[in-house]
Amino acid sequence: MTNYQLGVIGAGNMAEALLRGALAAKVLDARFVLVSDVSPARRDLFTREFKVAAVDDNAAAAACPRLLLAVKPQIMPAVLETVARVINAETLVISIAAGIRTAQIAAQLAGRGRIVRVMPNTPLMAGMGATALAGGAGATPEDLDWTARLFASCGIAVSVSEREMDAVTAVSGSGPAYFFYLLEAMTAAGQAEGLDEATALQLAIQTCRGAGELLFRTGQKPQAARAKVTSPNGTTQAAIEALDKAGVKDALVAAIRRAAERSRELGS
Repeated sequence: MTNYQLGVIGAGNMAEALLRGALAAKVLDARFVLVSDVSPARRDLFTREFKVAAVDDNAAAAACPRLLLAVKPQIMPAVLETVARVINAETLVISIAAGIRTAQIAAQLAGRGRIVRVMPNTPLMAGMGATALAGGAGATPEDLDWTARLFASCGIAVSVSEREMDAVTAVSGSGPAYFFYLLEAMTAAGQAEGLDEATALQLAIQTCRGAGELLFRTGQKPQAARAKVTSPNGTTQAAIEALDKAGVKDALVAAIRRAAERSRELGS
């Protein structure tokens, strides 16, 4: 019987970031983590950086009481096929594969395992992720609590119903891209007004970073915070009026809802 408590299949960037945060926060103990990956370079990195055991054996990882599936959606069916015989009814199976529903995982595991589906986003790699989790077949409140603590070590973690996961995908999963899109526009505008690209980008990044931190620390609603910056007949009001005239808010809402619709299409 293995002494490992968590098996991880897939040693990609997300798994690396999660282990870094969870080990630092002492949510995990490196002695009890087993990572499986086909890449010798990735296995060496995990062993060197985190002092965890690393193997090229998915079945060994799946024999642990808890299993994190950190693989791409397109290879998930093949991975599940290789581990289905090892997983038992008590195994906690955590999946971060986008679009793969808990029912699909449960079906391929022949009903074995307690399934939790997780949707993190890329800021997890900076220790500031936004993660949502939903319990599927057999998952207990204790399973959800443990999974939330694991991902909260790299940001925040919230529980939702699985039917809300498409909205989560659209808001926070794809959300970093909207932020980068805004930064592209702010940088381009700064350049058009005479700033060099490096200066414009530095100012835009710090401004967005600071604005998010301000909301986080004060708990203000975005509308209230915006009103405090918007002086009557000032520069900010002029900009907001231009955005409203162009229908930017409506376009963003429509875009994010389209992302949710696409998530539903991919999961059907």
